[in-house]
Amino acid sequence: MKRSFYWLMPILLALSLTVSAKTASSITSNPIAEARLVELSAELRCLVCQNESLASSQAPLAEDLRREVREQIALGKNNSEIINYLTDRYGDFVTYRPPFKARTLLLWLLPPVLLLMGLVLLWLRLRRASPPAPKTDADSDADAIKALQQEFDGKNHERD
Repeated sequence: MKRSFYWLMPILLALSLTVSAKTASSITSNPIAEARLVELSAELRCLVCQNESLASSQAPLAEDLRREVREQIALGKNNSEIINYLTDRYGDFVTYRPPFKARTLLLWLLPPVLLLMGLVLLWLRLRRASPPAPKTDADSDADAIKALQQEFDGKNHERD
């Protein structure tokens, strides 16, 4: 029993070292660069996660993207150059605000068009299903008097 424990310890130690998570090194010496990283990470989308920013994602790919952004900052590139680099490499999906161009035209125009179509359909449906105009009190009173008059005339004629 003790022999198997001695063989198991080096294996567990090796596994624990290989499983440790990789984290992107921080640029602690430059707080301005770190602030730029935080700002850019909030504008960029994690490519693996569903609608999660690069800053809040814990996915390994998000770690890699944050490391790339740190490297680009260290190279002295400005924010627009870094975003252009990432969109060239990963496509417009990496940004929360994709540019208005031919490839993203449907993305920009489809929501307002669908909203407008929905409002038109709702208006047509409500217009078609509108109830008839209600009778006024004078109309209903006149109808009631007319009905009573006919009933009264019918009873008087029967007696004669």
